[in-house]
Amino acid sequence: MKTFIPKIDPATKKWHVIDLNDVVLGRAACKVADILRGKNKPIFTPHMDCGDHVIIINAEKVKIQGRNKHDQLRYYNYSGYPGGLTTTTFDQMMKRKPGDVFKLAVKRMLPKNKLGRKIYKKLHVYAGENHPHSAQQPQETKLF
Repeated sequence: MKTFIPKIDPATKKWHVIDLNDVVLGRAACKVADILRGKNKPIFTPHMDCGDHVIIINAEKVKIQGRNKHDQLRYYNYSGYPGGLTTTTFDQMMKRKPGDVFKLAVKRMLPKNKLGRKIYKKLHVYAGENHPHSAQQPQETKLF
């Protein structure tokens, strides 16, 4: 018996709109990573890009669980030079770039290879309600 390899047509990929208003960061990032990879479809193949595009709105209203997480959760950036490590807390990151918090959470849940970088390009995150992808006729998707 031959192995079934699905034929993936880029024109058949769907667009999902997900609202992050009062949603927990980690749980939402996990669900979005599954949609991006295509794990919610019966034709999922690990070595192929079978996922859909995802549009995230209201990224500034995402929340995290835990009493002290706002102070404990840190983002690190190293420039490569001695003394070049910069640290940013969750609150500082949400004030400066609220969309990057969710992008980083999803990116770290994707594979660390060429396919993961290709899948990551299908994620579109916006801090507010508006997005420029209305021409793609996206459908509202409920996470929970």
